[in-house]
Amino acid sequence: MSAIYHDSSRPVSERVADLLARMTPEEKFAQMHALWLVLSEDGNHRERSDLSDEFAGVSTQAALAERLTHGIGQITRPLGTHIVDAQSGVRAANRLQKNLVEDTRLGIPALFHEECLVGLLCKDATLFPSSLNYGSTWDPALIKRAAQQIGEEARSTGCRQGLAPVLDVSRDVRWGRTEETFGEDPWLVGVMACAYVEGLQGEQGDILATLKHYVGHSFSEGARNHAPVHLGFCELNDTFLLPFEMAVKLAKAGSVMPAYHDIDNQPGHSDHFLLTTLLREEWGFDGIIVADYGGVSLLHQHHGVSHDAAESAALAFNAGLDIELPKDDCARHLAEAVERGLIPMAKIDEIVARVLGVKFRLGLFEHPYTDEHRIVLQSDAARQAARDVATRSLTLLENNGILPLRGAPKVAVVGPTADDPLALLSGYSFPVHLIISDMLEEISQVTTPLAALRQSLGEGNVRYAKGCHIIEKRMAGAPVFPGDASGKPMQQSPVSMDQSLIPQAVRAAQESDVVIACVGDLAGLFQSGTVGEGSDTDSLSLPGVQQQLLDALVNTGKPVVVVMTGGRPYNLQGLETRVAAWLIAWAPGQEGGYAIADVLTGYAEPQGRLVVSVPKSAGAMPYYYNHKLKSGGTPFAFHFGSRYPFGYGLSWTKFDYAPLVLLTQEVAIDGEIVLQLRVTNVGERRGSDVVQIYVRDKVASMVRPVQELKAFQRVDLSPGETATLTFTLPVDMLNFTRRDGKRIVEPGEFELRAGASSGDIRSTATVNVTGETRVLPVAWRMMSRCEISRQENSPSVD
Repeated sequence: MSAIYHDSSRPVSERVADLLARMTPEEKFAQMHALWLVLSEDGNHRERSDLSDEFAGVSTQAALAERLTHGIGQITRPLGTHIVDAQSGVRAANRLQKNLVEDTRLGIPALFHEECLVGLLCKDATLFPSSLNYGSTWDPALIKRAAQQIGEEARSTGCRQGLAPVLDVSRDVRWGRTEETFGEDPWLVGVMACAYVEGLQGEQGDILATLKHYVGHSFSEGARNHAPVHLGFCELNDTFLLPFEMAVKLAKAGSVMPAYHDIDNQPGHSDHFLLTTLLREEWGFDGIIVADYGGVSLLHQHHGVSHDAAESAALAFNAGLDIELPKDDCARHLAEAVERGLIPMAKIDEIVARVLGVKFRLGLFEHPYTDEHRIVLQSDAARQAARDVATRSLTLLENNGILPLRGAPKVAVVGPTADDPLALLSGYSFPVHLIISDMLEEISQVTTPLAALRQSLGEGNVRYAKGCHIIEKRMAGAPVFPGDASGKPMQQSPVSMDQSLIPQAVRAAQESDVVIACVGDLAGLFQSGTVGEGSDTDSLSLPGVQQQLLDALVNTGKPVVVVMTGGRPYNLQGLETRVAAWLIAWAPGQEGGYAIADVLTGYAEPQGRLVVSVPKSAGAMPYYYNHKLKSGGTPFAFHFGSRYPFGYGLSWTKFDYAPLVLLTQEVAIDGEIVLQLRVTNVGERRGSDVVQIYVRDKVASMVRPVQELKAFQRVDLSPGETATLTFTLPVDMLNFTRRDGKRIVEPGEFELRAGASSGDIRSTATVNVTGETRVLPVAWRMMSRCEISRQENSPSVD
């Protein structure tokens, strides 16, 4: 008779209990961590740390084989650790899985995880745009479709947990990981996060999305990676916890990853209140909590809150952690931690039960292997989704009428990012994350702006000059994950200051009708680039000598169209009013060149709207639109503020907003606010606008932001066409956190604002919320909604 845990018809709880009762302590400990291996089809797997010693294989292999006899919880990035063909990688993973399932005592399969924020981190996978691009579309349905395609690629290669999305709320764009965020508004981040989670996990829920970095990672001291965070719980809950709460409660995310920093001296990886009290007990999260890479070790290595690895393991697992990633630096000492009385076996059993429950629910016991013949990468649907995100996220900040380009102009395409495929990719894309000396083969699917413009305008109409370098030679050698970084000396900036290529670019400009100046930054981990994880900045000037290049180009008198790519917004140092146009493309991925060419030539509309403000200078940092009134100082500092605010973006046409109409002037404190707005396309071209609804709490018992986004809707209209937008906002969404940690809604007057951006408010109305102060229930209403109706006499939109 087979064991209960092998019977898929039995409830998961029964299968877990049966298997747990059969396990030795060593087999339980093994389920609480991962191994980071370079897998081989012949079974000669190696630990990643052994790669530097080619002669250390024999004894290491023997030790690894012995450890695997106890099973393993997860395998870290089987296809994303090194350059390997997907089929070969799957065969190697299957070889390891076969050993675990058929040759260990209990046959518990491993769960394979990969990075997948901007596409699966795997050779030949589709290279999607960055999270800033996702957010800039203001299109949750599109982001869900993109995540679905990422999920399909992940499933087909055996990945059952994706380490995405990032729910950090941008506060200071000097932070290198700004590129990984959906933007600076917590509610919009939550909306996009829910769409991404639903898309990645799919209806079957057979792959886990991982919410990170829990929590407040983006408000670090000085916008420096891993730096402390200074926040009280009220602001933490209202701004940084909100997206996580939405993705847990509404999208049922399967996993959460804590952050590296400490908040008010408490490291995230040992915070029992955040990991257990709030996440599990109050929100009802029932998934698994996995460590950020090296995060448990940092408890003793960096934070100094424990004496050694055994104590760090006990602190993290007692706080609520389920699995140490990427390997077992601290979990290998769990037996010692139990013996020292630092963690009870009852806690071990609780954790392992959760891990096993997830594996049963994912169907790993019934389907442990991956079919190498059914791998799907770079499908037409995936490439189209990537292109749609890239195109719809492009954001036009300036245009003196030169765009879209007309006729057949002679164009000089100039700049260091014009023909660099890596310039279109963000830090968690495969080629950037694994930078080596020669990545040409791995970036062949990327179409650069130069290549796309040559196709669109014709080879004979396009001149090219690089103009300058950002980094002359992309080098490996930076730490691969933060746990490697301790004790390493500070490296010098790799940014080039060479101006010798500028004169050639000026000549190309003088011989052309229009200049397309492609500038920006290069993603790279830990200062191997100018943006990305560990690549923070102290300036919002373009890296290197790109500003000098732009100055020289503008001084030619030729119209200059700036196309900026990268992971944060930069200033043009006064050229904003002198350039002919300015388009921000962020990191638009492998299809980004096509997207840029399509918008420049008018084939597509610039539909993007800013999700991070573009500050006047680095001195304005931290800056975000939903600041408090006194954030600018008294008097307001001259350098405070943003020339291009949150929600801003130009189109090919213009829109008129009629006055905002409230259907009822008073609303009960547990009711809904309904408001209507008519929008008309008063231009000569069809186009779309993103109508944004903000709220200002006129008087509250605690200080509130000057305004907060509560609803939005894109509307597409033909010239002269009018649409009526009816927004419904649950009063629950007007909440804030009281000193006792409760989310409350107070009665009183709230100003509703309709606008084309946070800085372009077209109409306001005031609603009076009546009743007694209300403490929100666990299942409070987090989403607004909008219905669109079109006038019968409006032109057809077919």
